[in-house]
Amino acid sequence: MLYLIGLGLGDEKDITLRGLEAVKKCEKVYMEAYTSLLSFGLSTDGLSTLEKLYGKPITIADREMVEEKVDSVLSEATSFDVAFLVVGDPFGATTHTDLVVRAKELGVEVKVVHNASVMNAVGICGLQLYRYGETISIPFFTDTWKPDSFYEKIKRNRELGLHTLCLLDIKVKEPTWESLCRGKKLYEPPRFMTINTAIEQLLEIEQNRGESAYNEDTNCVGLARLGSEDQKIVAGSMRQLLAVDFGAPLHCLVIVGTTHPLEEEMLSVFKLKGESLDHKDHRTA
Repeated sequence: MLYLIGLGLGDEKDITLRGLEAVKKCEKVYMEAYTSLLSFGLSTDGLSTLEKLYGKPITIADREMVEEKVDSVLSEATSFDVAFLVVGDPFGATTHTDLVVRAKELGVEVKVVHNASVMNAVGICGLQLYRYGETISIPFFTDTWKPDSFYEKIKRNRELGLHTLCLLDIKVKEPTWESLCRGKKLYEPPRFMTINTAIEQLLEIEQNRGESAYNEDTNCVGLARLGSEDQKIVAGSMRQLLAVDFGAPLHCLVIVGTTHPLEEEMLSVFKLKGESLDHKDHRTA
């Protein structure tokens, strides 16, 4: 049996009771560690905390393992119960859908334990979830590669008055180009895109495209460490958010579409203040 278990967004305490029960009965536990991270990242202390709570040793599954060596994990799941832990919800990334398809092809039974993800937790900023259009991902620019295919999606969302959730790039255990050319992998230091970098890249794309999908005065919401005790949420124009220090990762950005009065009222809570809205405040807002 293969268990796909969502961990939520904050720390080790965000796992559900059903998820915890599943982990404890599994013989092997893997944790996917490249589409997202918990608040403590991949620190030894953080993993130790997880292992103490779960009562199991945890094997980190990086991109290379998930995309190239996952058949060994699925082979194990034909003989005994295996847990595959995913930050957020198991189906927040297409990689995990592919994992289920491959498991089914091998005759491995799969059970899924869902949890909160950025896709629904983003609702804390006050923008109604049913008013979002297609979600986009913004990758890091390089000197020779500046992709802008997502620009059309933003433009289409805004023409329809819909909000756009922008998921920002994460680089964990990425091989360098030089090492790939030499056939011996060396890895770049981990990098996590900030809201500031995302806006800079978006404005550069708009300047190049010139189709007025958005501009420096377009209202946005920046969200950092969503679901954690120290989450930070700030609403303002792109220009204003460029000057905000959102702190440690992970970050995401919402480009605001047409808003309703209730959405405007909730957004005003976060206008240029940058204060956290904890879960107690959210319930009374």
